[in-house]
Amino acid sequence: MALATDSMAAPRTCVVIPARMASTRLPGKMLLRETGRSLVEHTHAAVLRAKLPAAVIVATDHVAIADEVRRFGGTAVMTSTDCQSGADRVAEVASRTPQFDLFVNVQGDEPELDPAAIDLLIEQFDADTTTPMATLATPITDPERLRDPSVVKVVFDNSGRALYFSRSPIPFVRDAQSATAADQPPLFHQHLGIYAYRREFLAKLPHLPPSPLEQAEKLEQLRVLQAGETIRVGVVAHAATGIDTAADYAAFVRRHCRTMAA
Repeated sequence: MALATDSMAAPRTCVVIPARMASTRLPGKMLLRETGRSLVEHTHAAVLRAKLPAAVIVATDHVAIADEVRRFGGTAVMTSTDCQSGADRVAEVASRTPQFDLFVNVQGDEPELDPAAIDLLIEQFDADTTTPMATLATPITDPERLRDPSVVKVVFDNSGRALYFSRSPIPFVRDAQSATAADQPPLFHQHLGIYAYRREFLAKLPHLPPSPLEQAEKLEQLRVLQAGETIRVGVVAHAATGIDTAADYAAFVRRHCRTMAA
């Protein structure tokens, strides 16, 4: 099992990287390697730089990805092809690893994820020992992103507990002159799709009833809030760029090449 080497590693925390072969927009992207390293290896290496996790496991439904992970020295777990989401794969890994009680879900197409973001996510559980789930957000400074329904927004209270997630701009500003995306401190935040769960809540999550808010917004995290559960939100300065399309991957390769040449 790939272990973090920092002396501050917390034995109770495992990062799980769901990595599937049949991506809708870029099939086989986990194994793309124009940089000399596969995409899943880049993500795995970024996660290993975090200080707090004790282990990193790649959860996959395809033997080629599992073989690639083992080739570069990582730990791969084969999960069911019936898993409908990354969270399902994380839950399946959790059912096999009773030594951990916190699980972080990092998608395999996040090669530029800041390792400090993972540590911040884990620290949300220290801030509130009753929190079952945590996630991250980043300030929105671009008005276009604020209006974009594909950019999920989140508002949270003074303690960092999520109040609501939406595809619409939230909070709604009644007086257009009273708040802008450039305000400091920032009023608007983009939700980032990285989550962490306590073991007992991860087992409970698939059994929560579908919620009207979830179905209206098409946002699964609203099922958690409508069930009366808490999601803590940590704030990071910037969002990493995920790889969804061939253009995204080409841009990543260019950035990586510039970094290596510097």
